[in-house]
Amino acid sequence: MIKKLIRRILGVGDKAQAASRANQPVILGPNEHHIDPKLLSSNAVRVTQTLQDAGFKAFVVGGAVRDLLLGIKPKDFDVATNATPEEVKRLFRRAFIIGRRFQIVHVMFGQDIIEVTTFRGTSSENAPKDEHGRVLRDNTFGEQHEDAVRRDFTINAMYYDPAAQTVLDYHGGIEDIRNRTLRMIGVPEARYREDPVRLLRVVRFAAKLNFTIDPATQAPIAVMAPLVNNVPAARVFDEMLKLLLSGHALACLQQLRKEGLHHGLLPLLDVVLEQPLGEKFVTLALNSTDERVREGKPVSPGFLFAALLWHQVLEKWNAYKAAGEYPIPALHLAADDVLNTQTEKLALQRKIASDMRDIWAMQPRFERRSGKSPYKMLEHLRMRAGYDFLLLRCASGEIDAEIGEWWTEFINADGPGREALLTRKPRESEGQAPAKKRRRRRSNKSRMEGEPMQEAAAPSHDPAAGA
Repeated sequence: MIKKLIRRILGVGDKAQAASRANQPVILGPNEHHIDPKLLSSNAVRVTQTLQDAGFKAFVVGGAVRDLLLGIKPKDFDVATNATPEEVKRLFRRAFIIGRRFQIVHVMFGQDIIEVTTFRGTSSENAPKDEHGRVLRDNTFGEQHEDAVRRDFTINAMYYDPAAQTVLDYHGGIEDIRNRTLRMIGVPEARYREDPVRLLRVVRFAAKLNFTIDPATQAPIAVMAPLVNNVPAARVFDEMLKLLLSGHALACLQQLRKEGLHHGLLPLLDVVLEQPLGEKFVTLALNSTDERVREGKPVSPGFLFAALLWHQVLEKWNAYKAAGEYPIPALHLAADDVLNTQTEKLALQRKIASDMRDIWAMQPRFERRSGKSPYKMLEHLRMRAGYDFLLLRCASGEIDAEIGEWWTEFINADGPGREALLTRKPRESEGQAPAKKRRRRRSNKSRMEGEPMQEAAAPSHDPAAGA
């Protein structure tokens, strides 16, 4: 009686209840699911067809099916099969087994990668776990209905057969998509403990899809949030990158704060977002990033993280200068402090951290608008990213908009036009340093910024483009 009442509250139909009891899926045909075959990846179809021709079961699975049901063209396609990783690998010329926690196969078609997983079994009780209950390794294979139980959310636990054009739904995912509800399969507390990254995934999906989190799924999040600190930094970074490049980055960060998950991921981000200049700067950067993602344009992770952490760098930079450090050394010290903290939490890749340093280090150099300095800036490898970052600072009100306007004119001008701009007296802003002090600072900068210049990169005039 109680189970029946719970299922009725959750909106699971009688058909889904009967199928669940028998470990059988609800099967929907083309006239019921309305998936457009044109949205499918030809390579994903090729993988499923090859596996089926070899006598195995094979389905497009997970987020790709969810997106297809929503009428969205998926960015990535995953395939689930009853073939073992070794059997999958033997069927494809370019296939590689990867993963330690759970083995998967990457089947490669040029730059396109189709991820193939073997149906997972439910017997994870004996799988190695850490002291917090997080599963460390689990290569237990099983049946398809067991694999469906192991998936995190009902909307990600559906299977699509391109050949038969049918959708298999084991846990009422179709109903949850129709109701725009994000619901965890199984007991949420146990599922979060198995893999705390699910705490971040629930936020990303809710924000990206504009779904409501089911109350039972949402309730444990705030209490279990500290478990994220136990996840390897590389996995947290990967999930944060997916979140920030989802096309709904601002909504995701707001949802992170709402659920109490922001602590430790981007330290002090909540403080930054509560400061007028910091909030406007981050909002501009994230909105620009979201727009580029939706337009299919590339986004530089280095630029994005440089923007998110800039006001932490700015705060420390000002503190070092107030303590007597020269501006450029002070900026490098501030960057070191912030990056050292973040590397521990997010495992920032060396390339991304290097891009962030370059973008930050260029900012005081934009103030030098005389002599050969502007020409040298044009030759800098990160000029485009640094210039876009400068425009964000101007747009947020952090610095005088006249600086950004001058650089825009200088970049677009011809030779005589640039020479004319170099002779133009910069507009003085409130609190600008006296001329003698400015000259002294320029002298210090000249001594300390002897960086080699590299091939020019044309500015994009589009914040978040990055380099």
